[in-house]
Amino acid sequence: MLKKCYAKIILEYPRWTLLLFLGVVSFLAYEATKLEIDASAESLILEDDQDLRLTRLIGERYGSPEFLVIAYTPKEDLLSDKTLANLKGLSETLMGIEGVASLVNLLDVPLLESPPLPVKETVRQIRTLKSPGIDKALARKEFLNSPIYRELLVSPDFKTTALQINLKEDKVFRELLDRRNTLKEKRRETRLDTAEQEELQTVEATFKTHRDLMRIAQHKLIRDIRAAMARYDTEATLFLGGVTMASDDMITFIKHDLKIFGTGVMFFLMIILWLIFRQIRWIVIPFLCCLVSVVVTCGFLGMFGWEVTVISANFISLQIIITLSGTIHLIVRYRELVLADPHASQKQLVLDTVSSIDKPSLYCVLTTMAGFASLVLSDILPVIHFGWMMTLGVAFSLIITFLLFPTVLMLLPKTPPNMAFESHFRLTQRLARLTERHGKMILASAFILLGLSVAGMTRLFVENSFINYFGKTTEIYQGMTVIDRELGGTTPLEVLVDFKDENARPSSEALQNGAEDQTFSEFDAEFEAEKDKAQYWFTSQRMKEVEHIHDYLNAIPETGKVLSLGTMLKVGRMLNNGASLDNFQMALLYNDLPERFRKILLSPYVSVENNQVRFSIRIRDSDPTLRRDELINRIRRELPEKTGIASERIHVTGLMVLYNNMLQSLFTSQILTLGVVLAAILFMFMILFRSLKIALIAICPCLISVLSVLGFMGWMKMPLDMMTITIASISVGIAVDDTIHYIHRFRREFERGCGRYVAIMHLCHGSIGFAMTYTSVVIITGFSILGLSNFIPSVYFGLLTGVAMLFALAANLCLLPRLILSIQPFGPETKTLEN
Repeated sequence: MLKKCYAKIILEYPRWTLLLFLGVVSFLAYEATKLEIDASAESLILEDDQDLRLTRLIGERYGSPEFLVIAYTPKEDLLSDKTLANLKGLSETLMGIEGVASLVNLLDVPLLESPPLPVKETVRQIRTLKSPGIDKALARKEFLNSPIYRELLVSPDFKTTALQINLKEDKVFRELLDRRNTLKEKRRETRLDTAEQEELQTVEATFKTHRDLMRIAQHKLIRDIRAAMARYDTEATLFLGGVTMASDDMITFIKHDLKIFGTGVMFFLMIILWLIFRQIRWIVIPFLCCLVSVVVTCGFLGMFGWEVTVISANFISLQIIITLSGTIHLIVRYRELVLADPHASQKQLVLDTVSSIDKPSLYCVLTTMAGFASLVLSDILPVIHFGWMMTLGVAFSLIITFLLFPTVLMLLPKTPPNMAFESHFRLTQRLARLTERHGKMILASAFILLGLSVAGMTRLFVENSFINYFGKTTEIYQGMTVIDRELGGTTPLEVLVDFKDENARPSSEALQNGAEDQTFSEFDAEFEAEKDKAQYWFTSQRMKEVEHIHDYLNAIPETGKVLSLGTMLKVGRMLNNGASLDNFQMALLYNDLPERFRKILLSPYVSVENNQVRFSIRIRDSDPTLRRDELINRIRRELPEKTGIASERIHVTGLMVLYNNMLQSLFTSQILTLGVVLAAILFMFMILFRSLKIALIAICPCLISVLSVLGFMGWMKMPLDMMTITIASISVGIAVDDTIHYIHRFRREFERGCGRYVAIMHLCHGSIGFAMTYTSVVIITGFSILGLSNFIPSVYFGLLTGVAMLFALAANLCLLPRLILSIQPFGPETKTLEN
């Protein structure tokens, strides 16, 4: 039926077919302009993560705004008049930028020890660097020794300072996000009624529109901030950091790589195709097939509002690989038929080409789709979307290749193929001889490779270091490194501790120390009347627990700056001649400290009304020994043991925990379910080949390919992160393609009467082997250009794709035929070779 459709419609009316095809493609090309990239933190977390709810609660309860950080290293001394004047000018410029709410910088932070004063006087007379008569020597000493400012506001060598830019809160975005999350949570737990379903659709559409506008505003904000920084780059070295900036820069890097390296890859592919086939048509047709496949897939994604995330950013490259593979197989088969029957008509040659390769191509698509369908087992929405993207893309690649290739070819005259490359290319014949003569060595090598791969897999580790996503020469890497090493770390981690509700009466000793001009009876009456006021919350026992927790967190080697109520307690001890602040002195600070200073020193770290304290921790992301999952679990395990606080009162969360949860979920759903995926593909092989023996042989190259890539990553100490963890599915897809084509061709030749297995193997290596080798050479060479990218995930993708292609080719041209020769799954050999 398919053959009749080609003969009577597509090949009979190629111009009309192409015209109709181009009309559909033009419409989808317009829809492709709607495709967007989402590199936000929200796209990389689990939607039903309990830690996500806790992180959002922190933002609401402690007023933690989004912020950016400028690392400012002046050429002159940090406290010189010129430097301070430049900092003032930069701060004023930044405050004039739309979207900036406030600044925290060297000029405006409270100086509590310059000079040291009693607590009451310190609270009443908060001084800053702008205050008249300030002693810069004392200020320098305070900045370098203060538990608050050292490694947060200034570097330990006092050469770099930080300017924290607090961004304005988008209340509309927050309201839409909260309402959307509430409805989604209800949908997961119960069911939404009709009105709520309609509301969710409306809220999601409104949220997406508003978020897109917000991204444009954020991009402009970052661009304006960098423009303001550029005015002072002759006076200082400046770097910008922060989660918002990293997300925006990541989108820029992805777009840059898609544009520059996408073009570069296609250019390299065209050069290699020319070197192999030496005819313009075999460059133009593959190029058109790849281009149209990508455009059509992007059009569908844009039409249905799907977004490209950091995880799915490589889908275009993958689709090019899959489309190119199918096109090269068609080219090689067509050239074979032209050589076999030079007098056949163009229509007959094209029809025979398509009909002879349609079944294995369909089988390849089905099994490759099964490999990518494994991604939908993930709990992460962008990963699920990536799975569906590639499933859809693979299907489109098949349809477009089998429509565009024969249609365009029918419009071109029949020409004899240029076989100059094949006449000198002897690799497939050498591999055939190697397989024939050294079968035991090939099988032994396969077992050794399998053992090494398994050993390498035991070295795999799951990590996600954003700082290592960028080349060391890039501004974002250098800036994050300065902030990470000199200003306390980059990745935020939060620890919340709930206290038991207690209204203990302060001791008489505390009363005497804290209320110099009040009598016990006066306080007793006040305490009984207002015992629930905030000042009675700061008991000595609680403060001891806070300091104990703070000291434990600060002593962990992987942590950078730790800020908490314990930081203020240490500062208070300095103000109080080495003695701890008592209940009343802490209450004085809490109640009488000016609001703008309280927002810096106390409000972010204590919630009296909720009986809770917060510890804000920065993790040094550039530490090569950092193992995030191990660190999080260690804190959760050791903190109750070392402090005696019940584990249910301790909550570890924050952006680092959210990303780690995502990565662990992805590892579980992809790596640990790999066996299930291979079992599913084995089942599909049994259906396709209708033989358990052939299916078991066919699964071996797939197994070798995927395990070899994972083993290679383990030996090379390449982390499994959100960008590289999908390589397992990619490896399966690449290996399956070659395996099916080879077995299908081998069985076809055997059924034709070419009953000698060795002869058939040489025949297959000299035909389908060329297509497999050409595909691998073209893709490995073309994608090697990604090694020049400054976006490290693109470098890894190019390298791992090449490794996967290489192992798949070796397995399918050596191990697979050796197993076929040894097992003879198609039946006993015949003694004669019939044509």
